[in-house]
Amino acid sequence: MIVCKFGGTSVANAEQIKKVANIVKSNPKRKIIAVSAPGKRFGDDIKVTDLLIELADAALNNGDAAGKLQIVVNRFKEITHELGLDDAICDVIKNDLQERVASDKSNKTLFIDNIKASGEDNNAKLIAEYFNSIGLRAKYVSPKEKLILNDFPERTLALPEAYENLKDLGKDNEIVVFPGFFGYTKNGTLRTFDRGGSDITGSILAAAVKADLYENFTDVDFVFSANPKVVNNPVGISEITYREMRELSYSGFSVFHDEALMPVYKLGIPVTVKNTNNPTAPGTKIVPTRPLTGRPVTGISADSGFSILYVSKYLMNREIGFGRKLLQIIEEEHISYEHTPSGLDDISVVIRSNQLTNEVEERIVNRVKEELHADDVYFRHGLSLIVIVGEGMRNNTGLAARAASAISRTGANIEMINQGSSEVSLVFGVLQPAENQILRALYDEFFAPITV
Repeated sequence: MIVCKFGGTSVANAEQIKKVANIVKSNPKRKIIAVSAPGKRFGDDIKVTDLLIELADAALNNGDAAGKLQIVVNRFKEITHELGLDDAICDVIKNDLQERVASDKSNKTLFIDNIKASGEDNNAKLIAEYFNSIGLRAKYVSPKEKLILNDFPERTLALPEAYENLKDLGKDNEIVVFPGFFGYTKNGTLRTFDRGGSDITGSILAAAVKADLYENFTDVDFVFSANPKVVNNPVGISEITYREMRELSYSGFSVFHDEALMPVYKLGIPVTVKNTNNPTAPGTKIVPTRPLTGRPVTGISADSGFSILYVSKYLMNREIGFGRKLLQIIEEEHISYEHTPSGLDDISVVIRSNQLTNEVEERIVNRVKEELHADDVYFRHGLSLIVIVGEGMRNNTGLAARAASAISRTGANIEMINQGSSEVSLVFGVLQPAENQILRALYDEFFAPITV
C-alpha cells in the first residue's frame, strides 16, 4: 500500500486536482491520500488557509465575517464548477463554515484552529466527490474519533490510540481521502498541527497502516541542496537520510515539515518527495541509510527569526545546576529553545523570536539576574541560523574551517557556532541581513567545485 500526501499547490485549483486524480489512478496501490487546503494558484494569489485566518479574525473582532466567508465559498465554488460538479458540495461547505463561525469563541486559539482546519476538511470532501464522479471509488474520512490528539495547550501530538484507530484504512476497494493538518482530542476538541501539518498527517497515516511507501507530492522534481530562490540552479538531491532531511527541514527547507518524518522513521517506511506536475520524475528518496559519496555536505539551509539570550557569570562552569536552573526559568515561561552553546563563563540560549514579548524578556532577564546572580544578561534579536548538513561530515576533517572561511569572505560576523552531537550538522548564527549572501558563499564552497 502507498500513502500519498498532496500539498497546497497540488490541490490549488481544478486543473491540479485532475492531475492528482490521474496520479492516483496510475497506481492501484495508492489507496490513501492526505490533502491540504487549496494553495496559491499563481504568485500573488492568497492561500485558502490565509483567507480562513482573515475570516476567523473578522469573526472574533466584529468584522465582515459574512463577506470573508463568501470569499472562501467562492474559491471552492470555482473549483467545483471547473471539475463539473454540481453546487450541492458547495452548500455543504458553506453550511460547515457557518457552523464553525458560530461556534464557541471563548478560546481564541482553538476557535482559529477550527476555522483554519475547514480548508483541508472541505477540500477532502470535494476531492472525494470528484473522484467518484469520474469513476474512481473514493470516500472522505474524517479525523474525528480516529486521529486522536493530546489536549490543549501542549504542543499538538498524536496519541498512541490514533495509530490503532487508523490501522484498517485503505483495506477495502475505496480510496480514502483524508484531510491533513488537524485531529481531535478525546473530548472532541479540534486541534491543528504546526505549519506544514498535512505532512504530519500523511506520515501518521503511513505509519498506522504500515505502508510500503509514503509519497509526498509537492511542486518540485526533487529536494534541492539549497534554496533555489537564493542559489542559482542548486544541485538536486536524489537520496537523503531521515536524519539529514529532518535537520534541513527544521532549519528552513519548506518542502517537508521537520516533525513529519518521525512516525515513518520509527518503522523504516521509505519516503519519496515527488512533483505533482511531473509525476514520472524519480524525486528524492528519504531512507534510513545511504552510501556516502565524495561530497561531505548534502544540503545547506537557512532560517530567520531567532533571538539569543546571553548570560555571563564568572566561574559558571564550577556552579552545579546553573544550566538546569536557567532552562527551568525559560520553561516556566512556556518557551522552547533551539541550541545552548556555552563557554566557561557564559552561555547562550537560542530561541525562536515569535515566542518572546517585551514583558517576557524583561521577566526572564530579571529572574536570571536575581535567582542566578548572573553578571550580565541580555537578549539579541534579528538572527538567522544557517545549517550545513551531511552524513559524510563525520568523516571529513577541516569542514568547519572551510565553512568559517567562506563566511569570513562575505565580511559577515559569526555570532554563534554549534555542532550537533551526531556530527551530521553544523550551525552558524549570523545577523539576518547577511543570510542570503552567506548561503550563496557556503554553497559555492561545498558544491560549485564539483560537477554533477
